[in-house]
Amino acid sequence: MKHAKFVSFTEVGAKTAERAARLLPDFLCERYARTVDPSLSNTSLSRFAQQAMVDCGLIVFVGAAGIAVRAVAPYLAGKAYDPAVVVTDEQGRFVIPLLSGHLGGANELAQRLADGLGATAVITTATDGREVFAVDNWAKAHDCAVFDPENIKFISGELLRGGTVGLRTAFSVDGRLPAHIDLKADAECGFTLGFDTKAQPFAHTLHLVPRIVSLGLGCRKGVSRDVIAKTVREALAAADVPMEAVRNAASIDIKKDEPGLLSFCAENGLPFETFTAAQLQNAPGEFTASEFVRSTVGVDSVCERAAVLASGNGSILLRKYAKNGVTAALAVQERRFCFED
Repeated sequence: MKHAKFVSFTEVGAKTAERAARLLPDFLCERYARTVDPSLSNTSLSRFAQQAMVDCGLIVFVGAAGIAVRAVAPYLAGKAYDPAVVVTDEQGRFVIPLLSGHLGGANELAQRLADGLGATAVITTATDGREVFAVDNWAKAHDCAVFDPENIKFISGELLRGGTVGLRTAFSVDGRLPAHIDLKADAECGFTLGFDTKAQPFAHTLHLVPRIVSLGLGCRKGVSRDVIAKTVREALAAADVPMEAVRNAASIDIKKDEPGLLSFCAENGLPFETFTAAQLQNAPGEFTASEFVRSTVGVDSVCERAAVLASGNGSILLRKYAKNGVTAALAVQERRFCFED
């Protein structure tokens, strides 16, 4: 669950923050109200903002927009890293997304808060104002990583000018494309949808990487996180798949508490699930069998079978890659994309 922090400076603002927090049951909400909680009276707003910018998915300032801007400005990291930052006046009449409107979801969250508070959402991003296709918004909605967010500006700028933006995709696309997006155009700028982040079909290329790859893992007891990470990187390189494409990781249940695996998954933000030997044995497909593995854990293959199950019975993308006491395999979901609502 994502964390949200609400900052208020007056008693009226604290009540508005309390109302707003109730509108976000999918967030773990904390409130920082210096007027209401005397223990916070000497807490530095700058220090609070610095920490919140690192560990929160959403920060809501209840008060003046200028205070919010000055609080977060020193800690901005970039479009792909900043959390959603929203500001509302203390009476909850207007809600304004300040940062990460698309990738962080601030625009959507501002509208949600406004609806619940009976307020007006003030959305200032140009693509939303003109109802132009926003590539970063679409990427977030379809669980695609934006590999090079600095190139979003070329796509949005061209569309706002009414120009043509190219698209190259390794996946099937259903329905009609948005206006001015062309699969065949030899355009100045465009975006790709796939795993190849080195392809440069346009002078200004934005790469969208679908998070549809599952990572199956096995390891000897006590293997370190760093060794696991190194082996996974090599396996991904062998398959020409970027880390950004990996959505989850899996192994056998006897590894559910393996420190190296848990640490690796936590460091990379990967949900980690495990399966019993019986579940792995029933995974559909053909796998690289090992009698040694069968005699040890009760099933002939761990990483390949775990990858397939974690992908929802997808297809093997990379068979067992073994090195340094670690085995890794990749499986991918079948996926089609649609640009229509």
